[in-house]
Amino acid sequence: MSMSKKSFEDLVLERLDALKRGVQAIEIEAGLPPDAIRNVIRSSKKSGPTLTRAREICDALGLEFYIGPPRETGDIPHRVIQGNDYATVPFYPIETSDELGAQGNYEKSDYAFSRSWLTKQGVAPQNAAMLRVRGDSMAPKIVDGDVLLIDTARREPPIRPQTKAGKVRSGIYVVDVDGETRVKRVERPDFQNLILYSEDTTNYPPEAFLGRNQERLNFIGKVIWWGHTVDF
Repeated sequence: MSMSKKSFEDLVLERLDALKRGVQAIEIEAGLPPDAIRNVIRSSKKSGPTLTRAREICDALGLEFYIGPPRETGDIPHRVIQGNDYATVPFYPIETSDELGAQGNYEKSDYAFSRSWLTKQGVAPQNAAMLRVRGDSMAPKIVDGDVLLIDTARREPPIRPQTKAGKVRSGIYVVDVDGETRVKRVERPDFQNLILYSEDTTNYPPEAFLGRNQERLNFIGKVIWWGHTVDF
């Protein structure tokens, strides 16, 4: 189908086919209302402008029009392994810690991730970074010594209102709190309330940040993947 004939529904269906994931799971992860995506693809008739018309409007308004996977910018280090293209992802120059102000030496090595896999996760290679965990507040899910892959472009946890079924959290993030870097689950029911959770809530109780108190937080990125270091 040509670009001039595509509707938003067509674009959504193509992207869903490429992701090969359940629509409901995507809606929940993104903090969208139930059926927000499904109503688009269930529509009995196509509505709204075609992508060509939307692009023409953007051109008229001096706006860039782009819909698609995150685009790469600059010279991204890469390597070819068995014919597949991999992006080289560096370590972020900090380590996480459960102790106030603690900060260690960061690693000089890097990891390589498949470019196609990063694209599927919605991560542009230039925004990907690695980080090593120090501390046990997120155990047993994430343990001391684990490495994290984070997307540094996702620095604003989405608002996810509480549902009848219970609280909905916005994902796991790396966040700087008063100079201390932490890995925490985030709950953000509205603009005025944000709570950081550890997996070990007994030794690390939830921390609430209300209103302007949220200015103490600097989100470094969202955790996309982590790998365990096995201690035999």
